[in-house]
Amino acid sequence: MKDILIRSLSGLLYVSLLIICLNFEHALIVLFFVFGLICMGEFKKLIQLKSYIPYLIFILLYAVFVYWEKILNTDQGLSEIIQILMVLSIFVNLFLIKDLFSEKTIPLFATKRFILTTFYLSSAFVFLILITSHHEPYNANILLGSFILVWVNDSFAYLVGKNFGKQKLFEKISPKKTVEGFLGGLFFSCLGSYFIATFTNTLDFTSWLILSIIISVFGTLGDLIESKFKRQANVKDSGVIMPGHGGLLDRLDSIIFAAPFIYLFLRVLNYVS
Repeated sequence: MKDILIRSLSGLLYVSLLIICLNFEHALIVLFFVFGLICMGEFKKLIQLKSYIPYLIFILLYAVFVYWEKILNTDQGLSEIIQILMVLSIFVNLFLIKDLFSEKTIPLFATKRFILTTFYLSSAFVFLILITSHHEPYNANILLGSFILVWVNDSFAYLVGKNFGKQKLFEKISPKKTVEGFLGGLFFSCLGSYFIATFTNTLDFTSWLILSIIISVFGTLGDLIESKFKRQANVKDSGVIMPGHGGLLDRLDSIIFAAPFIYLFLRVLNYVS
């Protein structure tokens, strides 16, 4: 009972802090900057990287992309450099998916460790901020809706999998995940997309429906990939900062992996609409 209470309070604090900061642009920028540094520390331990260079790269990337217009007093070139970062990040994530399905362990040679900290982790927090400026100069509703879809997917994947799951999804990496749980999470995410489209003045239902599928699929893959990193590191959690939940990376792994794909969809939607 005590463990459930601690887990609930820890989760409530995390969700409350996020929702409050989503209402204020600068507060969210600071929050994700702190989150990024914490996740970087946890991820560096998982991949056994002792260098401080990833912190510097994260700070540089975050500052450049978030404050580009204020630093250079123009948005010229910003769209192009964002596209380059997006393409590189998606390629790195696709290779991680390949490693998930084709390799017994994810290869972690020296260069790849720096590539991962840059284009898997650091860039994800850049895209999370960029998502808030897609619809308007600052509108966090799309990002909030994305987080809600992640929470809906995770919650119902757990509930459906626990009660009805029989076919293992990826037993060697995450024994508790089932195909039935994945499909349950996907179904309820699609259902949730209707309510998000209805109550937020952002995207239409079809767009939110597609986003719910993107988030469920790539969010689940992100969770599995982080689980594989933890298995290679022989640890249960990425950290201990959230009592009852583990590390912050454990809570953000789904949205981190899905972020560049969400942003890609929003860019495509912008071009075709």
